[in-house]
Amino acid sequence: MNIPAELKYTKDHEWIKIDGDIATVGITDFAQSELGDIVYVEVETVDETLDREEVFGTVEAVKTVSDLFQPLSGEIIEFNEALEDAPENVNSDPYGDGWMVKIKISDATEVDDLLSAEDYKSLIGA
Repeated sequence: MNIPAELKYTKDHEWIKIDGDIATVGITDFAQSELGDIVYVEVETVDETLDREEVFGTVEAVKTVSDLFQPLSGEIIEFNEALEDAPENVNSDPYGDGWMVKIKISDATEVDDLLSAEDYKSLIGA
């Protein structure tokens, strides 16, 4: 199970890479393995400002659809459009080509509430 130490995580199995006031968000290796083969990623919230824990999109696998939750309050400034043609990137490279959105963070103090890699490993029993 790949859980990069430099990233932050949520209890909803999203990973967050912070770069200044921009956060790149995707789902974790654990989440993609639990979902199975991902066939579609839908994000219709680009240019919208959402509060933490609001739904920003969905990920559809062969057997299920899961909501994607905003890990930090802010404006969704970019969607990884490569996922429209290649949603399987979420399975094959969840921390690279499988990223989902970029958020302009509006409340940097919320970063302190995210899980560390160690905390996330404890959450999933890794």
